[in-house]
Amino acid sequence: MLKEFKDFAMRGNVMDLAVAVIIGGAFGKIIASLVNDVLMPLIGLLLGGVTFSELSGTVNGVDIMYGLFIQAIVDFIIVAFVVFMLVRTMNNMKKQPAPSDPTTKECPYCFTAVPIKATRCPHCTSQL
Repeated sequence: MLKEFKDFAMRGNVMDLAVAVIIGGAFGKIIASLVNDVLMPLIGLLLGGVTFSELSGTVNGVDIMYGLFIQAIVDFIIVAFVVFMLVRTMNNMKKQPAPSDPTTKECPYCFTAVPIKATRCPHCTSQL
């Protein structure tokens, strides 16, 4: 059973996933820093010196930190946009398959698909 687990863990897909999770965690920290330290202060400055992390309200003596929620939404939007751009770039880099040669042609009389090498239409029997 230990050998089976070792074989499973060392397969390429599992290792790729582990690397992706580690890089994703580090990427998340970079985005969080970008949002918290660069973008949110600029947005707050544009809105008249508002600091989003300090926005809160009190309901029955309980502090509701809705500014942190706004900041989390901005984090998500930025991460989603970056991932979208990354996937879009990767899809554009894929080589488009070369168009294959046609294998059929259309009969000019009955408009049925006929193999390219055919000399007579199998449907209407006209000479091609």
